[in-house]
Amino acid sequence: MKFKLYTKIAIGILAGVAIISCSDDYLEVDARENIEASDSNENITPEQFVNGIYGMYTDWDYAFAWLGITEIISDNADKGSSPTDTGADKNLLDNLTFTSTAPSVRSMWTRWYKTIGRASYSIAFTRDYGLEDESYSNRLVGEAKFLRALTYFYLVRSFGDVPLQGDITIIDGEAIIDQEADLSTRNPKEEVYAYIEQDLLDAIDALPLKSEYAPKDLGRATKGAAQALLAKVHLYQKEYTEALQYANAVINSGEYGLETDYAEIWREYTENGTESIFEIQARGEAIAHGVNQYSQTQGARGTSGWGWGFNTPTENLVNAFDVEGDEIRKNATIIFAGETLWDGREVSASVENPMYNEKAYSSANAGASDGDKNIRVIRYAEVLLIKAEAANELGQTSEALSALNQVRSRVDLDNVSGLSQTELRDKIWNERRLELAFEHDRWFDLIRTGQAAEAMAANGKDFIEGQHELFPIPENQLIQTPEMNQNPGW
Repeated sequence: MKFKLYTKIAIGILAGVAIISCSDDYLEVDARENIEASDSNENITPEQFVNGIYGMYTDWDYAFAWLGITEIISDNADKGSSPTDTGADKNLLDNLTFTSTAPSVRSMWTRWYKTIGRASYSIAFTRDYGLEDESYSNRLVGEAKFLRALTYFYLVRSFGDVPLQGDITIIDGEAIIDQEADLSTRNPKEEVYAYIEQDLLDAIDALPLKSEYAPKDLGRATKGAAQALLAKVHLYQKEYTEALQYANAVINSGEYGLETDYAEIWREYTENGTESIFEIQARGEAIAHGVNQYSQTQGARGTSGWGWGFNTPTENLVNAFDVEGDEIRKNATIIFAGETLWDGREVSASVENPMYNEKAYSSANAGASDGDKNIRVIRYAEVLLIKAEAANELGQTSEALSALNQVRSRVDLDNVSGLSQTELRDKIWNERRLELAFEHDRWFDLIRTGQAAEAMAANGKDFIEGQHELFPIPENQLIQTPEMNQNPGW
């Protein structure tokens, strides 16, 4: 990690500094909870406050709950671990039998709103702080807006209509939340997407290119990261012209490229490398907090293993690789019992599960609870696939094929040609599955493309149309705000 993450902003500060109330009222930002120099012997700077937003992505929720609602729930993964170990609710997510009381769903809802609150407070705090360097101040605000947009994107994909928490203004040292924000009402998803888009446009204007950051700041949000996320946001809304526009902006920037060897993307020496557009920073001068237990929860399980064994690849995923003849990505994505890994570690044939997620494997820190592995969030390969999908929908076949075949050529697959628009669409969607397996997009891709019912049936799971497209609003939230409506079917 190139810059220090403050996972707890209130280092040496009174407990009231914690942005969001410590109660379970996840949506409410207490205006009394503000940072002042007098609260602490240490003067917390705007940059430290922004670092604390990044730190929200290293929490335990992203090591376990996030696995449940993105991968274990999909046809990419099974629960794994031991048959008797439910992982709180991972068995229910795996079988699509979860309810509105599911701890994983509640955890992510809570984590996301706390992150948004921290980002909004950071924006207000930075603007009120009186930094003399306007460019630096704008950059910090741009970073916070990028992270807020990313978090709202996770929310809207998961729940559809969600409350917009509202901006914060600091007046006479008091944090005042937007009085027009009704935290008991779910804003239409169109409004949420518009809010996300505006944050990203602001971030694009304020953030530097990746190459313009000093080495110590490598890993912060960049102009390219905001453009790539905005392309993805437009893709999810089927706004293909805009998705193509922002994907091309990233591609034409000259800031990024594909790693030569697909298998090396998740190694230490490629962190923040040519393919990295945005990733969660974990590595420091010593073994760092990282995404707490991300590697441990997914490590090989058993007396000769090094982890808990959750989030194991399905035979369905293996078959998808095999049908495409995709040995390179299969072997870079999946640890097979009995194999020897790239660093010489021998995986005993007697480990409890036959397969594990290799993208979560940490060579130096395999079984430790504190992780040292950066988590890739947006890669250049995904931007190429966004371009391919958007261009195909716009009838720009040659552009779509060029982008798609760049991704395929890297893993020694034949170029695609001569397909109809429908056939090419299916090919691009399948390419996303194979390229991005275990990178936390598969479930949402199935939903947005309308493939979920068929795909889950092929994996032996009963996807209920009209219900499973969205997660339920957590029961605890509805108890606090009974006027908030629940999603269909829950």
